[in-house]
Amino acid sequence: MLDLNAFLDLFRYSDNAPWLFTRYGFWVFFVVVLAFYSLVYKHVRRRNIYLLLFSLFFYYKTGGWFCGLLVFSCLANYIFGYAVWAAKRVVTKKIMLAVGVALNLSVLAYFKYAFFFTGMLNRFFSAEFEVFNWLAHGWNGLTGSETDTFNIILPVGISFFTFQGISYLVDVYRKDSDVVKNVFDFSFYLSFFPQLVAGPIVRASAFIPQLHRAYSITKQEFGHAVFLILAGLVKKMVLSDYLAVNFIDRVFSTPGAYSGAENLMAVYGYALQIYGDFSGYTDIAIGVALLLGFKLPVNFNSPYKAHSLTNFWHRWHISLSTWLRDYLYIPLGGNRKGKMRTHINLLVTMLLGGIWHGANIRFLIWGGIHGLGLVVEKLLTPLRKRMPVNRVLTAIFVFFTFHLVCLGWIFFRAESFAGVQQMFFQIRYSFTFDALLELWLAYPLVFGVMLFGFVVHGLPARFQERVRGLFIEMPIWLKAFIVLAVLFILKFFEQAEIQPFIYFRF
Repeated sequence: MLDLNAFLDLFRYSDNAPWLFTRYGFWVFFVVVLAFYSLVYKHVRRRNIYLLLFSLFFYYKTGGWFCGLLVFSCLANYIFGYAVWAAKRVVTKKIMLAVGVALNLSVLAYFKYAFFFTGMLNRFFSAEFEVFNWLAHGWNGLTGSETDTFNIILPVGISFFTFQGISYLVDVYRKDSDVVKNVFDFSFYLSFFPQLVAGPIVRASAFIPQLHRAYSITKQEFGHAVFLILAGLVKKMVLSDYLAVNFIDRVFSTPGAYSGAENLMAVYGYALQIYGDFSGYTDIAIGVALLLGFKLPVNFNSPYKAHSLTNFWHRWHISLSTWLRDYLYIPLGGNRKGKMRTHINLLVTMLLGGIWHGANIRFLIWGGIHGLGLVVEKLLTPLRKRMPVNRVLTAIFVFFTFHLVCLGWIFFRAESFAGVQQMFFQIRYSFTFDALLELWLAYPLVFGVMLFGFVVHGLPARFQERVRGLFIEMPIWLKAFIVLAVLFILKFFEQAEIQPFIYFRF
């Protein structure tokens, strides 16, 4: 007999069971969505509205009542985008653009930086201001709930759909993108569920034209989508979650309780964890979108093969780095106003990129490391151009770049500045090479997975493409067998506790 409450629970949000790509519940529901999708995909308007409704439902199942904030963002950016386009005078266009961007940034600042700015005011003026959550207060009045009004929870993915909204307004102003005249089409663009909560950040000029194209997916694209989904799940659940729960989180929580070797390996492990987590999500997002007939941009390209920090940012979170370039670095002046101004613009861009990740001195230092590194690279460019190009020198540059990135990851991941200091102290004064062998014996599966991750990441791009091509061309029965085998592996490595994607909190 059907349990009505259990059925209704499928449509309720739960803090303990948010929808994640790594949970079986999502995939079961996605299969149902695909089944009904087969009834509407031939009709563009119905298809778009159907996916819009599911995207909003997906966000509700992931972020709860913050779905209302997403709807507000869709409506506000649609209105200001239309206002920018419709304005006849340049000054009016600029005002509409400024108000629209300011609104987006104000909402983002409220949720991400309210406690930070309030704390600064209290310290500077010896005041006792308290943050009050007006949205929770209003929600309590409407629903009779008892949400804490002195706490602000960061909505899932707010930075990503806010940045997309800003890019749309600016692109309409610059005439780099056509205005979207249909509110449902725009809402679909801003809330498309595969990339909604952790990117990639998609430009309107690249996505909006796809809304009006008939559904089409080739056999090769289907195989590519399945390959990306499987690869993403392995990256997330094996490389990221397993390493985090069984080693990395323990060391970063109390670095002083572990040896220098354990701290150093935790740093290397975190480099792999955050890559597996974030690029894994992106792979799944691109694959799911492709199954639905939409193409999202590549967001990662073997970042730890980078031979410089500049090259690293051409490979890591590509949609964010290009966003920062086009909407921050270039408007600041880019490299058009002399070398000194170029260096300042680079440093400011990366510092703001660090603060974007969180209102904490550790993120500011992380951004500063990358900013200063990019400035030094600019200064050394003439010297590097005179150096011979060979594999040995390239390997040295890759090695140095990787460790500079890992230095930044320490500040990015640490739970406090004291934790950073403890980690540096342990690595400096409590490190022995003998301990590395002891670690391997103590954590054979952990370090086996870590070694596997770095080896696969370091494989030549040509070989990786050959493997992907072989999977795409396999007969369907063999694909199905590999899918089952991967699911078995994922079940083996599955963690009891839900491990949210790292970038959900940014």
